[in-house]
Amino acid sequence: MKRMAAVVRRALSVRRLSSCLSPAVPPSPAWSPVPPFGCYQTRPLSAKQVPERTRGDVFARADHVYDALLNTSLDLDQLEPDSVLEDRWIKEAVKRSGMKYKWATLVEAKVRENKDVLRPPPDPALLVSRPAVVTIMGHVDHGKTTLLDSLRKTQVAAMEAGGITQHIGAFLVQLPSGEKITFLDTPGHAAFSAMRARGALVTDIVILVVAADDGVMKQTVESIQHAKTAKVPIILAVNKCDKPQADPQRVKEELLAHDVVCEEFGGDVQAIHVSALKGDNLMELAEATVTLAEVLELRADPVGQVEGTVIESRTDKGKGPVTTAIIQRGTLRKGCTLVAGKAWAKVRFLFDENGQSVNEAGPSVAVEIVGWKELPSAGEEIVEVESEQRAREVVEWRIYAEEQEKLKGEQQAIEAKQRQHQESYKREREGLAHLSWRQRKSALYRANKHRIAHRPSERHESAELSLPVVIKGDVDGSVEAILNILESYDADQQCQMDIVHFGVGDVSENDINLAETFSGTIYGFNVGANKSIQQMAAKKGIPLKLHKVIYKLIDDLKEEVNSKLPPAVEENVVGEASVLAMFEVTVGKKKVLVAGCRVQKGQLDKRMKFRLTRGRDVLWEGSLTTLKHHKDDVQMVKTGMECGLSLDKDIDIMAGDEIVCFEEIEVQQKITWDPGF
Repeated sequence: MKRMAAVVRRALSVRRLSSCLSPAVPPSPAWSPVPPFGCYQTRPLSAKQVPERTRGDVFARADHVYDALLNTSLDLDQLEPDSVLEDRWIKEAVKRSGMKYKWATLVEAKVRENKDVLRPPPDPALLVSRPAVVTIMGHVDHGKTTLLDSLRKTQVAAMEAGGITQHIGAFLVQLPSGEKITFLDTPGHAAFSAMRARGALVTDIVILVVAADDGVMKQTVESIQHAKTAKVPIILAVNKCDKPQADPQRVKEELLAHDVVCEEFGGDVQAIHVSALKGDNLMELAEATVTLAEVLELRADPVGQVEGTVIESRTDKGKGPVTTAIIQRGTLRKGCTLVAGKAWAKVRFLFDENGQSVNEAGPSVAVEIVGWKELPSAGEEIVEVESEQRAREVVEWRIYAEEQEKLKGEQQAIEAKQRQHQESYKREREGLAHLSWRQRKSALYRANKHRIAHRPSERHESAELSLPVVIKGDVDGSVEAILNILESYDADQQCQMDIVHFGVGDVSENDINLAETFSGTIYGFNVGANKSIQQMAAKKGIPLKLHKVIYKLIDDLKEEVNSKLPPAVEENVVGEASVLAMFEVTVGKKKVLVAGCRVQKGQLDKRMKFRLTRGRDVLWEGSLTTLKHHKDDVQMVKTGMECGLSLDKDIDIMAGDEIVCFEEIEVQQKITWDPGF
């Protein structure tokens, strides 16, 4: 009989019931942990249908299946180690176990055809010269926008909130010599690193602006790194050379440490000394840019399939979703069908940087595109397709591909968790291998019954502090910059920050409802909220905080987090006194121990708290019952005066002990998070 049982166990281990039965409904972890591969899974009956002896354990191991088939007409002696049980014996084993079976239908997954856009290379015979795309980069307040204003004869810098650039701007400038250059003006503030990186990736030349009186700063170094990553040549513009404290030579020497070698030091980087405010040497800078563009031999196909890059995207009240793009191939016209990321557009209008309508935009031209069905993200590549139907196919494919990639990552996480459960299961069963199926179940029940009272749905809510926030910005790049800053938040141990929602556009009723649901705060950057929205927020008690300058928004958010923290108690020492002698005073029929003291520092105030110390040891903390100067009861004794005092507790006081008078002050805690500016 023992040999027969071993044969059956080997045979049954070959055939997995789980491959032909429906997936099991997992029981509570308190009853039966997830089994390793090799166990048989079946579909259990309901709690009323399953007998008491089998409830809570729906996993039938080989020894239980053997017990179920032992008294059947199956000839166990004929089974070999590689034998496969017939379907009727599988059904019989499941039936005798008090369970139901359900045959699983195996569906072969079909591989979907790739519907993405194919972009053939341009025909070299069709390539023509195109204007250079030049990105102006550098540290905040080094004069980048003022330099561009001088080239364009505009006053953009004077209209910027806080005197700093907070968006990426694209402008086409025609020089007096007739050459055209498309300039990208990037923010220099630390918060806008992603915008600078995006500007470097779509450009042909980087003009690095460094203030002659300030030198190389943090964002200067970052801009150099972006240019090197994108493999873009650099022209150095040493600005503010008209200032008395300007030192252009120091700037060029500092740049050597970052592998930016000017021509006078044997390198290939042109260095132009300029004054953006006074317009000094601007034509030399423009000529240096044109010369470098000619050396690069910039060419593009003006008749092929339209390609470009989204520089910025926003939602306009009158136009809807609007993107600013640089065209890199082909000629964009009204009526073209475009795809960018998971959004598509039928081009309705085209506008230049001055808001004037244009009919077409060729290579290297910056243009605003109106007609998007959804708002694409900044940095997405734009491609032209044949029709709206084809655009929908491309978008559907990209959404599908993204979902598959996400599922793949989730599947890997699930498999890792399964392996962890299997190892845990095996460790738990090692000591039970010698027991029968029923004995194991009984042992597991005794070991895990204490977990029954702790169901996941009955856990108490966490008492941790949190600040739910809703972020709204005027353009996609602004929201991206704010989210990048919040990603660096590292004070979760003090107060968690939860981003409930973020988006582009003015504050809406949906934002108010979300903030109300999560008891959050709405932060808006360069967006508005109409009167009805403000009234709704006030009525529901939702804080609505709108800002024009990004670092003020972050400072406001830090203050909001600080306000969530409980106050900390700080001790402020008011005065110190030394004990000179001890004596007893009779008060009525009671003798009271009095310490004769001299105030060494500050003052002793009877209303404050006191501490008795001897060396480094604290002997007592509490209040005074009596404070006298000579024979008079007083509230306060100042420095140099002698006094007698008695404590609210009998303590063995000795001459030389110290009496400290202090007050406890509640102060607002501050989070440890440093956003970097």
